[in-house]
Amino acid sequence: MSVCQALLVQVAAIARQRGAAVASITVEIGPLSGVDSAQLLLAFAVMRAGGNCATAVLLIETASVEVRCLSCGADSETLVNRLVCRACGGFRTRVIAGDELRLRRVELEV
Repeated sequence: MSVCQALLVQVAAIARQRGAAVASITVEIGPLSGVDSAQLLLAFAVMRAGGNCATAVLLIETASVEVRCLSCGADSETLVNRLVCRACGGFRTRVIAGDELRLRRVELEV
């Protein structure tokens, strides 16, 4: 609920600045972000009522998981439960994508 509330506060501020209502909101959720897409959709359905997002639609895009190898320096897409380098097979990696929750797009109705 708190993630949805923060999202709606941010989007409402954008809409108020432009004097418009929100038609749709697109967010990108990484599998390692800790945000459950289904729960976010449920929270959005409840929390959008009564504001400038009352008729808005929430669209969710899923990000892929990418790691950077600390051994060979390669960047590679990988699986959520297998954060290894695809180039050398090394386990010393750092997540560079897939742990984000990002507001991608807000469509407004003037």
